[in-house]
Amino acid sequence: MIDDAPPLIGVRGNPDVFVRPQIAIVGSRNASAAGVKFADRMARDLGAAGIAVVSGLARGIDAAAHRASLQTGTIAVLAGGHDCIYPAEHVELVEALVVDGAAISEMPLAWEPRAHDFPRRNRLISGLSIGVIIVEAARRSGSLITARLAGEQGREVFAVPGSPLDPRCEGANGLLKQGAIPVTEASDVIAAIEPILGRGIQIAEVREPAQDTLQKNAEPRADDRNRIVSLLGPTPVSIDDLVRLAQTTPAIVRAALLELEIAGRIEHHGAGLVSLL
Repeated sequence: MIDDAPPLIGVRGNPDVFVRPQIAIVGSRNASAAGVKFADRMARDLGAAGIAVVSGLARGIDAAAHRASLQTGTIAVLAGGHDCIYPAEHVELVEALVVDGAAISEMPLAWEPRAHDFPRRNRLISGLSIGVIIVEAARRSGSLITARLAGEQGREVFAVPGSPLDPRCEGANGLLKQGAIPVTEASDVIAAIEPILGRGIQIAEVREPAQDTLQKNAEPRADDRNRIVSLLGPTPVSIDDLVRLAQTTPAIVRAALLELEIAGRIEHHGAGLVSLL
């Protein structure tokens, strides 16, 4: 239904997922813990409402959206061919999502993605979807390309308000100034798309995954500190969320936070919340 639709698309996975209404969730690769948590919650709630989640398989927000909707159906739009998953660390994620969802690509099977292939992919992310949710996006983020394409294709553009002090939120906040629909929960999205679908949508209750099912590492990896710092931002987040999103142990997270506190880089808030200064 888009003007420059590809003549051929390769689909791997469960074709039934395309029968459902689809919403895209995209955002920063260098996402904050707050952004990843919101993408996770939004994807779970939309999936529980019978909506398939579309994203681009990138690190950060995209990966969080895919993982949160594995059981309810998610669609990964690839920049390269099916035999060249990028980033390579997401090969296992693709294997998991094609069980109930799908991966699609317009490129030859062995095509290695190049820089110009990612904006080209973005038109398919928006083209598949009724609307696109931008969770976090810097001023020159590729997610803003997806938002622009969505507008040109007549799709709904949603944006999640973020801290004006966090550069990762500058693009999303800019979209809100330009008239994007503000989103703070799944019901905001559903209220906007129900008239388009011509029917009501009910959100089922979704339980968070148990903490003991999440990955734990007995020893800290070299990139643990960098990962924890990248998850922090001006928006306060809980230490429990940092442990879960960094996929490490509470001891490692607390040690990293102690180092940051000594360096004067973090601020403690009530109820176990911390933020980056």
